[in-house]
Amino acid sequence: MPRKPREKSPMGIYHVIMRGVNRQIIFKDKEDRTIFLDKMFRFGEKGEYKIFAYCLMDNHIHLLLQEQEESLSTSIKRICSSYVRWYNKKYERIGHLFQERFRSEVVDNERYFLTVLRYIHQNPIKAQIITNIDEYPWSSYHQYLKDSLHIDSHNIDKKFVLTLFSSERKNALKSFREFHQEINDDNCLEIEEPQKSDETVKEIIKARFGIEPSSVKEEEKSQQIAIVSELKTIGGVSKRQISRVTGLSRRIVDRV
Repeated sequence: MPRKPREKSPMGIYHVIMRGVNRQIIFKDKEDRTIFLDKMFRFGEKGEYKIFAYCLMDNHIHLLLQEQEESLSTSIKRICSSYVRWYNKKYERIGHLFQERFRSEVVDNERYFLTVLRYIHQNPIKAQIITNIDEYPWSSYHQYLKDSLHIDSHNIDKKFVLTLFSSERKNALKSFREFHQEINDDNCLEIEEPQKSDETVKEIIKARFGIEPSSVKEEEKSQQIAIVSELKTIGGVSKRQISRVTGLSRRIVDRV
């Protein structure tokens, strides 16, 4: 049965999700994420697309972008192919990393554009990785408010986005931040809960409990129970992973 052709956006703007094949983790460390962003922005600077927002999760990526000189499919294939060649060489592997067919949806009006923008930036909150949007370094949210920790902010088309909030930059930034703090039920191209990487679970422990994961086993029993109990409520975190990251025995984790 032939594939259904992708719907075309009259504005050329799309929300895209690229996922690891079989839920495979596509970013194992900070270098992986930085290299992906480098490649994504390099192709964008060549005029192949405009980037309005991104968020890198452990096994999938959200993008809000606009077609320019080439089709959406060609642009995504170019990004993925370049990253996979680098990734396979680094980890001495062969084969696919991303699902063959990425998911996309048309963004055809300003209201939905802003909904997708916020949804992408809040994705780590919805995944229970963080509780405050300011805590996640691997999205474009910070680039709108200050210089990014990883990539020069001029690579994001901030002007177009901020003018949707106000023609005055100061007011636009204020409204941008307030909009992202609003409680909402945004639902855009939802995907199944992904398996979180060990690195992400470690960051969750440090952010929520203020301790290093390796020191959990040295905490009082009541604190160990509290930590394990909370980790178990987070989607994409397995018991085996909790044991591995914290150093607690599987028996202790199972009993909580």
